[in-house]
Amino acid sequence: MTADDWSAVRLTAQLAALTTLLLLVAGTPVAWWLARTRSRLKPLVAAAVAMPIVLPPTVLGFYLLLLMGPQGPIGQLTQALGLGRLPFSFAGLVVASVLYSMPFVVQPLQQAFEAIPERTLEAAATLRAGPWDRFFSVVLPLARPGFLTASVLGFAHTVGEFGVVLMIGGNIPGVTRVLSVAIYGHVEALEFESAHRLAAGMVVFAMAVLVALYMLGRPTGRAAQGLR
Repeated sequence: MTADDWSAVRLTAQLAALTTLLLLVAGTPVAWWLARTRSRLKPLVAAAVAMPIVLPPTVLGFYLLLLMGPQGPIGQLTQALGLGRLPFSFAGLVVASVLYSMPFVVQPLQQAFEAIPERTLEAAATLRAGPWDRFFSVVLPLARPGFLTASVLGFAHTVGEFGVVLMIGGNIPGVTRVLSVAIYGHVEALEFESAHRLAAGMVVFAMAVLVALYMLGRPTGRAAQGLR
């Protein structure tokens, strides 16, 4: 592999790790609210979170370009704050990846929170555990499988992004050229051997992710005995 290919691998890993971390921080309160609220706004918020699943990535990338461009509200704000322009930068890739991978983190967390019995939280409340104490001492340990699933899915989905990152970041080596874009560049240049090496690595990675997800979802120990 060339130095540019290794740079694409490193950049992809950095993007996926940072995106997953940000999504866990920002997505946890969203997932908790969706799991517990009775607000009439829940369907609207849930639909907004899930929209990247059905929306073509080029459409999302196009509107992000308009918003983050020099004439867009976000672009004008970042320039006024001295942060420069987000399109065709690593920071722009992070913003786009967070939005595009959000449902793959929020939805597993929401399902994990919904699976926690209400009586468990009520029992903790009777022991004088406050809301924050209940969340960190009861909810987080019980929702651990959901956090693991969300982390794996968020990381893997970010690694496999193409349309959004190409629209927002382009193909700048060492700056925005991630693995999926690097494969596209090799194919476009008829460098099939280089494309095959990168593509085969992503196939192996995807298989490992699926095996990990099935392993996380498989009951073990006493739980497995209880299902027999």
